[in-house]
Amino acid sequence: MKDLFTGRALVLKVIFASVVIIYFIRLFYLQVISDDFDQQAKNNAIDIRRIEPARGLIYDRKGKLIVYNAPVYDIMVNPKNVKEMDTLKFCEILSITKADFIKNLSKARSYSRYKSSVFLGQLSIEDFSKFQEYMSQFPGFYGNVRTMRQYPYNCGPNLFGYIGEVDKSQIEKSNGYYEPGDYAGKFALELQYDEELRGQMGLSYMFVDNKGREQGSLDDGKQDQKPIAGKSLTSTIDIDLQLYGEKLMKNKRGSIVAIEPSTGEVLCLVSSPSFDPNLLTGRKRGENYMKLLNDPQKPLINRPLTAMYPPGSTFKPFTALAAMTEGVVDENYSWSCAGGYYIPGKFLKCAHGHPSAGNVMDGLKYSCNPYFWSMFRRDIDDDTFGTVENGYQIWWKHMQDMGFGHKTGIDMPGEKGGGVPSVNYYNKIYGKGQWHSTTIISLAIGQGEILATPLQMANSYAAIANKGYYITPHLIKKIENDSGVIKAKFPLVKTAIRYACYASICEGLRRVVESGTAHACQIPSIELCGKTGTAQNSHGENHSLFAGYAPFKNPKISIAVIIENGGYGAAYAAPIVSLMVEKYLNDTIETSRLKMEKKMFEANLLNTGGYGKKKEPTE
Repeated sequence: MKDLFTGRALVLKVIFASVVIIYFIRLFYLQVISDDFDQQAKNNAIDIRRIEPARGLIYDRKGKLIVYNAPVYDIMVNPKNVKEMDTLKFCEILSITKADFIKNLSKARSYSRYKSSVFLGQLSIEDFSKFQEYMSQFPGFYGNVRTMRQYPYNCGPNLFGYIGEVDKSQIEKSNGYYEPGDYAGKFALELQYDEELRGQMGLSYMFVDNKGREQGSLDDGKQDQKPIAGKSLTSTIDIDLQLYGEKLMKNKRGSIVAIEPSTGEVLCLVSSPSFDPNLLTGRKRGENYMKLLNDPQKPLINRPLTAMYPPGSTFKPFTALAAMTEGVVDENYSWSCAGGYYIPGKFLKCAHGHPSAGNVMDGLKYSCNPYFWSMFRRDIDDDTFGTVENGYQIWWKHMQDMGFGHKTGIDMPGEKGGGVPSVNYYNKIYGKGQWHSTTIISLAIGQGEILATPLQMANSYAAIANKGYYITPHLIKKIENDSGVIKAKFPLVKTAIRYACYASICEGLRRVVESGTAHACQIPSIELCGKTGTAQNSHGENHSLFAGYAPFKNPKISIAVIIENGGYGAAYAAPIVSLMVEKYLNDTIETSRLKMEKKMFEANLLNTGGYGKKKEPTE
């Protein structure tokens, strides 16, 4: 029995000794060999702070700085370091209520109790300096300097976009780059090129004491990572032309889009009504945004890319190009206009009196609706196609080739693709075999179900100016990086229109301005080519349109203007196009045309409901 107890005691001693040995070995490992404790101690004493880089700058095509950065000051908080303090004094210094303090601190804690985040953003230098003076009294809080966008020309908000606090989607898509409280591009170019503009975040390692007060940098700052500034962009925009366009569009709803045909570079992108983009910077950004959002004039809508209109008579050249390419008519196709056009059971009136069109140039010059109705029917109904559906499908394909019915692919988010109805669409509406060319005849003159954005219109006329192709419209020319400059490249798109067909169409568009429906908009020394349009509007006065290019030889600018509720195309859209073209090509307005310029500057179509009922030059 004694031996049994002796044996058990020995076993217990061995077990106890083993536990002690294991404990000391583990203690030795943790304290001497492993750096886990050291790392944990550092984590408890070090505050890792992210340093936002300077956002990339944006220049216009001539090198003018159009978007830059200005310093802005944030109060940051690390909840784990927040200790007892005088919150009333804190609130008084920053001009906030105690309720604001509790709400903002709760928001920071819900994000993370161990990571720093923005407590109060975008302070003035005066408020920030006052806070810095007493910062040591507020453990867990510190100041941070970053940059805020500035727009020196006070124009182009729907072109440049704005910066705002990231949302959940942006955080997820950034692969760990963005955290709550960060700011990123929220619209237009700022959003489209956010990854290039934002740069690389920096890191700073700061020692803090048990009350959260700064005690200096870790390793004298050797562990810090400096932020890398974002890439600078050179845009295609001519900021002077953009400013001029916005001045012409004041008190009007609509768009101006101008493109350089040979490159696809967008020269201006005017959306009206507009606003000062600087309203969406600073601490009142949210308040201003809500005012703009609720504005009945809808200034936040990016009309050049998202507003869709019937193109009206500006569409007639494309009806002609399709028919001529298929060989159903040629440039000498004539039609005797007797004031209208008969279709089974209906007489369609022409818009105005004019001589009969002896060729396609006259058809465009006089903007004769019956001329293009008859041409459209001959095209769709041609026997070589077999059926109306086949004829229409070929016509539809030509419209797609020339840029209608789909997005252009511009480097800007939110673009809409307009609409050219498909064969399936009409089969669904009317039944297969139950519709005819007369059913859809309004398409010939850009009415009916066809819709186009202002960007599509300017781009399609660039294809005419180039006689058969366009380069995908774009807003950025160059992206600057560490190794120099990258030139942005965008695809060239060819149409299926026969090259020989363009000569007569271009001549017809020249005659529209020389002696046709837009003769009052001639520019001294510049041959402007284009087409007036009046788009029907069921909600009020018709829309005024003009699309074209200049000069006649070696075109330098393609442009489309839409004035909502502006009436005839020659009333407002055509004069504005002619002024924009003259300003771009000559950099000045001829003295004889200053009266026209003044009229366009002063016209107010927002409060009067539009063009009204008085007679203007017609199409």
